[in-house]
Amino acid sequence: MRQIQFNDQPTSIIGMGTWRIGEDPSKGSAEIQTIQYGLNHGITLIDTAEMYGEGAAETLVGEAIKDFDRQKFQLVSKFYPYHATPKLIKNSLEHSLKRLQTDYLDLYLLHWRGETPLAETISGLVDMKKAGYIKDFGVSNFDINDLKELYSVPNGDQCKVNQNLYNIGSRGIEYSILPWQKEHDISFMGYSPFGSDKNAYLHPQEIITDMANQKHITIFQLLLAWVIRNNDLLSIAKTSSLEHLKDNLGSIDVRFTDDELELLDKYYPAPTKETPLDVI
Repeated sequence: MRQIQFNDQPTSIIGMGTWRIGEDPSKGSAEIQTIQYGLNHGITLIDTAEMYGEGAAETLVGEAIKDFDRQKFQLVSKFYPYHATPKLIKNSLEHSLKRLQTDYLDLYLLHWRGETPLAETISGLVDMKKAGYIKDFGVSNFDINDLKELYSVPNGDQCKVNQNLYNIGSRGIEYSILPWQKEHDISFMGYSPFGSDKNAYLHPQEIITDMANQKHITIFQLLLAWVIRNNDLLSIAKTSSLEHLKDNLGSIDVRFTDDELELLDKYYPAPTKETPLDVI
């Protein structure tokens, strides 16, 4: 399993995303087995949120991980922006920990910007870190101006990660967000490497299909392999089925030639100026 330095520790280059899992009881057993397969095959990060199924995803993850050594993988969850005051952060965190059947989170993220001042949110997160309920904290769906504002508030520089949409059709983060985060030692997590369910937001061009066929891999493997091509960020791919997870694992060994990357850049150009942050 390829690893990168993420949140100041060696971590698998892909994580397991849990959007929309745990919502269909008939799929619960298979979803639990899928998460356990990932942990048994080198994946060392699970990403979830209180929003996912209003706690259903966290509950399923809790069942999946309860017999695993908690110190061998990172568990990430996110809280709603309208739960971003110190009191509500504590309440949300307590409920998430209970559903996840764990004593702590490795990372706790503000899911997106809301009305609560960042200084107030960071204060609450620092309190939870001091209390031992979380090891570190971060943010999600922050653009470059959000990140700079975050760094201007007390303890904002303790932020360890920012999670944004990143796939071959949504490359805006490459212009300023990724360089800024590297400069400030903030790890990056990319979500929706396939453009969400069944490429609903990505609509791959013919070049994707042609290149996947030439490399004898699936379209999904090519898309995920492209996201992690530079070994500089972690990608969270949805982990809804064992077949899908095995496909994701197969992408880790895929490599591109310089010519292939240049060809993909022609069809999916890198940003040349600041662009609005894509969100799904």
